Amino acid sequence: QVQLVESGGGLVQAGGSMRLSCAASGRTFSTYAMGWFRQAPGKEREFVAGINWSGSSTYYVDSVKGRFTISRDNAKNTVYLQMNSLKPEDTAVYYCAADRQNSGTYYYALTYDYWGQGTQVTVSS
Repeated sequence: QVQLVESGGGLVQAGGSMRLSCAASGRTFSTYAMGWFRQAPGKEREFVAGINWSGSSTYYVDSVKGRFTISRDNAKNTVYLQMNSLKPEDTAVYYCAADRQNSGTYYYALTYDYWGQGTQVTVSS
């Protein structure tokens, strides 16, 4: 079993930056692919970014490409989401998720086996 705990959310003005962290329990974190998703009020959960087990490959939804960066530190059992040039439409609860199988289908929520509780990100205009 893996537990994921997100942190780093809060309120920021449009154009600002924020870094989210997701700390994982367990010794097998370094073997999992990881993803970040978000869910805005009244909308479905959507994929934001994904990273393979080693950190050598990353994937992004088009709306965040060039603004967000996903990374991981396997020694610290932590995955990060650096968010720059934030927009009001980035406002959502952000979740990290772990894929035990490294399936490569980062975009689909059903791919992931474990989820964090989420952290709120609010971008004011």
